[in-house]
Amino acid sequence: MGALTTRALQHRTTAGQGAGPHPDVGCGPGTNTDFFRSADYLGVDINPAYIKSARRKHKQPFIVADVTTYNGDSAGKFDFILINSFLHHVCDADVSTVLSRTAEWLTLHGHIHIIEVVLPGDRSIPQLLAKWDRGQYIRSLNHWRTLFETHLEIAAFEPFALKMMGRPLWSMVYCKGRRRP
Repeated sequence: MGALTTRALQHRTTAGQGAGPHPDVGCGPGTNTDFFRSADYLGVDINPAYIKSARRKHKQPFIVADVTTYNGDSAGKFDFILINSFLHHVCDADVSTVLSRTAEWLTLHGHIHIIEVVLPGDRSIPQLLAKWDRGQYIRSLNHWRTLFETHLEIAAFEPFALKMMGRPLWSMVYCKGRRRP
C-alpha cells in the first residue's frame, strides 16, 4: 500500500526538490525509495530487518533509528520529509513525539508530507480493510486533523480514496504541514 499512496503524494508535490536529503520516516523495506531516484534520499526506520532489506534492494542511504529519540544532526536541515502509512502503527503520544521531532528537522520553508489510512465511520469495504490492517491506531479523519494541527501549520489536508477498478478500497488522508512559528 505504501507505493500506491505515494502516487497520490506525487500529484500534490514534487518529491525531491529543494534542500536534501529527504527523510522517509518509517520507510520500512524501502517501499517509497524509487520515487526519490532523482533526489538526495534518506530512509529511516526502527526495524533493522527492514533497513537491511532496503539496503540490499536500493542504492540509497538508510539508517536504523527511533525518530522519537534520534539525535542526529537534523535540526533545521530538511525541506521535505515523508511520513507514509507509519503513524497508524503508534499511539497518540508517540505520534505527537514524531510530529514534534520531525517538525524541528524542517528548514524555515520546509514541509512534512503525511499519508495515512483513515477509519471511515460507515460500514463499508474501506472500513473493513482498515480494521484488517496491522496498524492498531487507525483513526478517524477528525482525529488525524486534530493530531496534525496540534504540531503543524497545515498547508493541505485532503481526504482521498485508493481505488481498484473504480471502487474505493481504502480511505486515506494527505496532509502537508510545516513547523509552527
